Amino acid sequence: MDSAAGPNTTPRGLSVSDPLVETRDGTLRGSSGGRTERWLGVRYAQAPTGDRRWRAPVPVESWAGVRDARALPPIAPQLRMKAVDMGERAMTDEDCLFVNVWRPTAAGEPGAAPRAVMVWVHGGAYVIGGTSEPIYDGAALAERGDLIVVSLGYRLGGLGFLELSTLEGAEQAFDSNLAMRDVLCALEWVQTNIGAFGGDPERVTVFGESAGAGIVSTLLATPSARGLLSAAIVESSPATSMYGLARAKVVAERFVAKLGIDDAAALRALPVSSIIETSAELFAEIPTEFPGTLAFAPVVDGDLVPEHPVTVLSEGRGLPVPLIIGTNRDEATFFKASNSPLLPVGEQALTTMITSIAAENPTVEMPDREHILEAYEGVRQRLVGLGVVRDVAFRMPTVWIAEGHSRIAPTFLYRFDFSTPLLRVLRLGATHASELSLVWGNLDTDPRGLAYKLGGRRQAGEVSDRMLALWTSFAREGRPTDGGLPGAVPWPAFGAARSTLVIDHADRVVDDLDADLRTAWGDRAFSLS
Repeated sequence: MDSAAGPNTTPRGLSVSDPLVETRDGTLRGSSGGRTERWLGVRYAQAPTGDRRWRAPVPVESWAGVRDARALPPIAPQLRMKAVDMGERAMTDEDCLFVNVWRPTAAGEPGAAPRAVMVWVHGGAYVIGGTSEPIYDGAALAERGDLIVVSLGYRLGGLGFLELSTLEGAEQAFDSNLAMRDVLCALEWVQTNIGAFGGDPERVTVFGESAGAGIVSTLLATPSARGLLSAAIVESSPATSMYGLARAKVVAERFVAKLGIDDAAALRALPVSSIIETSAELFAEIPTEFPGTLAFAPVVDGDLVPEHPVTVLSEGRGLPVPLIIGTNRDEATFFKASNSPLLPVGEQALTTMITSIAAENPTVEMPDREHILEAYEGVRQRLVGLGVVRDVAFRMPTVWIAEGHSRIAPTFLYRFDFSTPLLRVLRLGATHASELSLVWGNLDTDPRGLAYKLGGRRQAGEVSDRMLALWTSFAREGRPTDGGLPGAVPWPAFGAARSTLVIDHADRVVDDLDADLRTAWGDRAFSLS
């Protein structure tokens, strides 16, 4: 909220040492701790409520006085999941379009050189997650990487990825790709304001994981994102899980049918809880009925997103910025363990998905079942399904993107293989999202310490040191370097040798790591439309 105090007074509860920044829109008061400073809950767009629900974001208006930026903002409305730690004080609100900014204290000193910027887009299957998650505290990344860290919130589920504009006669009443537009609005805010925090708007790396990585890979195929980012990091992107307007219309029609409402004004008057509950039903129903698809995701609308991102990127037609891209070795185990409907690990569901892909990609020579299974010889029978769905959902789209993007910009491919003893005992291994704490340098956010109950904390710290160094050096210089840390090896760009960095207890580089998978799945990108 805004402080009523004048520029030379200190409101109750504030310290004279609290750092101030003068942005284009007004003055912000942050806080400091250790060797970093932070500004939390900085509004980048007006509240997307009332008449602005299901409309493109409207940039924040300027304000007078000093606005307090010392507490984490609300996150987008969502159903809570026990497996996701949103933070003790996390609150949800439809008014959720905020950023958080961290910087090393030295970046605010007079005459300090502008720092590179890393902008985080969180994951969560496009329906959960937020910047309040303790793992996303940017202090360690900012201090150790000597750069500015920004995390952004965006609308989720039925408020951010529901395409009501596809309904009959509704084209003018609703906008498309709302969450994508939120992220673009936040990146425009960064371009305009990050200099006030000591950041360099010419060196902005956007990075994300899972759904956040899906958004980042979509940005690379979005013409209006040009000039808003200078590099990208894509961790476990479901890059093919984006669809055209016809599939989006099915979800929109079911949404309004469930509620029994199709009037724009009445929809905007709905309580948020009704939207979230209905979205949750669709989130479970759609992938169950149509294996391999999601109810909510960015949409190829022919406008903001003109073509399918995986097609654009695999053909080398994306934004020509340096890219780190990769996946985790055991992506699918998380989804099986959590009984998630998102990935079809059963044989019937897998068969349905592959048949549907073949039907929707008639110009692509699809491999038959026997050809595919040859790539998984030696894999235990019960794990074959996990391998197939991992590769069709995550690994192969990543390889296709690396192949195409490497023709227009430096591209660095990785596979994350490290896992703790506990994850191995639980048969999760290097599962989906297990790299996040290492990237952020936040290994001990769980007060119970469960992650390291069986050991592995020291090894995790060493892997974290290397990953943090690689990610932040890439943001600063456009090329990942490890500073000669223990267990590190030079990471060559992806090219004719198809070099891949395998991140584990000790890193190694393997040429054409995915040769068997490329033989099985082919080199032409395909997806459900």
